Amino acid sequence: MPDAVKVTRALISVSDKTGLADLAQALDRHGVEILSTGGTAKHLRDLGHVVKDVSDHTGFPEMMDGRVKTLHPMIHGGLLALRDHPEHVAAMTEHGIGPIDLVVVNLYPFAQTVARGAERDEVIENIDIGGPSMVRSAAKNHGFVAIVTDVMDYAPLIAELDGSDGMTSLTLRKRLAAKAFAHTAAYDSTIASWFAFADQGEGFPESLNLSLKRGQSLRYGENPHQSASFYAPVGPAAQGIGQARQVQGKELSYNNYNDADAALDLVSEFRDAEPTVVIVKHANPCGVASAATLAEAYDAAFACDTVSAFGGIIALNRTLDGATAKAITGIFTEVVVAPDADEEALALFAAKKNLRLLLTGGLPDPSRPGLTAKSITGGWLVQSRDNGRLDGLDLKVVTKRQPTAQELIDCRFAWTVAKHVKSNAIVYAKDGATAGVGAGQMNRLESARIAAWKAKDAADKAGWATPRTIGSAVASDAFFPFADGLLAAVEAGATAVIQPGGSIRDEEVIAAADAAGLAMIFTGMRHFRH
Repeated sequence: MPDAVKVTRALISVSDKTGLADLAQALDRHGVEILSTGGTAKHLRDLGHVVKDVSDHTGFPEMMDGRVKTLHPMIHGGLLALRDHPEHVAAMTEHGIGPIDLVVVNLYPFAQTVARGAERDEVIENIDIGGPSMVRSAAKNHGFVAIVTDVMDYAPLIAELDGSDGMTSLTLRKRLAAKAFAHTAAYDSTIASWFAFADQGEGFPESLNLSLKRGQSLRYGENPHQSASFYAPVGPAAQGIGQARQVQGKELSYNNYNDADAALDLVSEFRDAEPTVVIVKHANPCGVASAATLAEAYDAAFACDTVSAFGGIIALNRTLDGATAKAITGIFTEVVVAPDADEEALALFAAKKNLRLLLTGGLPDPSRPGLTAKSITGGWLVQSRDNGRLDGLDLKVVTKRQPTAQELIDCRFAWTVAKHVKSNAIVYAKDGATAGVGAGQMNRLESARIAAWKAKDAADKAGWATPRTIGSAVASDAFFPFADGLLAAVEAGATAVIQPGGSIRDEEVIAAADAAGLAMIFTGMRHFRH
């Protein structure tokens, strides 16, 4: 492969005309013949450039509404021919095929067409055929041909042409080829996913194609000896942490992304509720509260676990205001996530240079469908999102005593939070705030005891006469396999319980609840989170 290749002929066919004027001017400076098609050719002529239509180059007209125009030996022969191969050169000479040294293509906007809700026929028409064929041909023959698929590569291409008398280097062509194959792979993946999920309605297609683009290189992963990057979906993506705008603070770390996502996921459950604050540490909520104002909600959430909140992640379901921002700055906080922030809050946070503020512009729909994936040795585990909610469930009171109106509210609150706590999960809640959270234990009894101990510790620190578990509701993410976990909640002062039910010892657990005078609700839905 030669290092430097003189660009004598370029083929340009783009749907995105950004930066095209500068590129065309550079090609003119170096005497490059420009071949083009349809709208691109017209745009270049309107800019004052001499353009040769592809149909004139091939001697064959465009047809079938433009579906057939570049799929021709005069194009692909000029792209695929090895210039140092005698037989290839002889074939080019015999058939009058001229070399094409540069291809500039961006493909039909398939993902954008889908995103704006176009009808099926229009979506199908935006599946590019000739473009990917040219991209792959040029990329395969990168020893002689430069392929550009990203407008961000116009500038380095122009700089190289201007700095080397109109030539491209092998280093640049190899880099562009690698990027081109990634581009067509992502494009085909998007199409395959649309056919599988949107068009055919498959939940788990035979082939699952993930198309991701690196958004940010991170300093390291979960630990300093691990490397990491953030990747976002190619094309339209759900509103989330990956699409949030970082207003200030240091770069997000791997753990910041993970914890901020957990916080946003939970606070989104309350997007239609009164002002709510979620505090997360190591992907587990350590305090959640709803109140009349965000500031009051923050105080109640913080009081649940003032130790774990230090260095935590905070998510809000309302615009961050000055009063809440002032309260948050009272301790060290890693990240704050909110739909928006007012001027007073922005000014207060500006004094905390390392505090990361992420504005999402809204909150994701907690009931949205989707898939989650987890890598294991030798494969991936893929499942549907846990978008199960209490709304629409057939809740059953299985004890002799019915819950009071307030107990029912507290049960719902505790259950919503428990869904986002690592299993085995136990959450005590009272008056719209968590009282104690037990997470990630190997048995449910220990989770119940830890949550109660944390509630007592919080009361001692706050100077309360009793912990908030007294008169609370307790939620369990899965059934109580024995009555011991329930009895631990009774000892902590809980008066109502919400759990899935379904244990072979349900009758034993119900009898223990009745003996303690508890009200207990079965949901019939489990929320394991590992």
